Amino acid sequence: MDAQTQSLLLEKDLAFAKKGIRSGLLAGACWGLNGVLMGMVLALGPFTNNMSIFAAPLVGACIHDGFAALWIFIHNVIKGKWRDYARTLKTRPAKMIMLASVLGGPIGMSGNLLGIYFAGASYTAAITAAYPAIGAILGAIFLKEKLSPRVWGGITLAIVGSFVVGMVPPEGSNYPYFYLGIGLAAVAAIGWAVEGVISTYGMDLVDPEIAIGIREATSFFVYIFAILPLIGGVTYQILFNSFTTPAGWYIAVIAMIGATSFLSWYRAMNMTGVGRAMGLNVTFALWSVFFGWLLNDLQLTPNLIIGVIIICLGTILTIGNPKDLVNLRNR
Repeated sequence: MDAQTQSLLLEKDLAFAKKGIRSGLLAGACWGLNGVLMGMVLALGPFTNNMSIFAAPLVGACIHDGFAALWIFIHNVIKGKWRDYARTLKTRPAKMIMLASVLGGPIGMSGNLLGIYFAGASYTAAITAAYPAIGAILGAIFLKEKLSPRVWGGITLAIVGSFVVGMVPPEGSNYPYFYLGIGLAAVAAIGWAVEGVISTYGMDLVDPEIAIGIREATSFFVYIFAILPLIGGVTYQILFNSFTTPAGWYIAVIAMIGATSFLSWYRAMNMTGVGRAMGLNVTFALWSVFFGWLLNDLQLTPNLIIGVIIICLGTILTIGNPKDLVNLRNR
């Protein structure tokens, strides 16, 4: 291969990787915006009823994942992939994805939205951004993966940052259950981390866009047939009432932003590698602070800003060498 051909191939490779980086940034920005908007909608009727403090966020999560599954299905239909759903569901990797979906959806997403409801979107995003660090610990325990000193340093930073964020609620806070929200956000981070460990096998063998479609559909069906009945009849009352007001339809639109985040994240992993994609995706904590300040008058407390930065730095160290994350020529 001559030098000119090698140069052209390198330029093509760099352009491909740069598109992946843009997709990763889009995934983080969309998820940060998704959380802020969901927090705003959960402050509207019928989610503001006093019948159950847990019912409203869980109904919101159910609606969100249901519409996200629908938008991803439509996306796959347009791309001619709709038959792949039936073929994939018969395979063992799909069953692994469905198991992981229960942890990432009903557990992870529920903890996320309950955290947003009780502690606010930006504080919840800061805590949940530590999920790759938790995933690294779980990988070391259950998959016997060896962790380098750099990774342990990143995990330590992520944990310290989480404590910095969660130790002090904003002054004059409208969140009387702030610490409950922080705890539930931690549950979400654990759920997403375990999901990542379990789904590693399945995601490698299934088209990522089909995998995320199955993930969201599984999550929705578990909500509608297991989680909501467990909470009680009030959940169905909130669910039906939400579509007699703008709130339910707002979530439908927000779910489109969430679906864009999911698809962009998996596209980024394919184009620029898992390490870089996750490093870009966890910037949703920073995006959440920005959108919270821009759209919802978020109070920018020192512990929130410092904690978010520490968590993001720690997570990036956990995922990979920072030099590798930015050096496109060594992808």
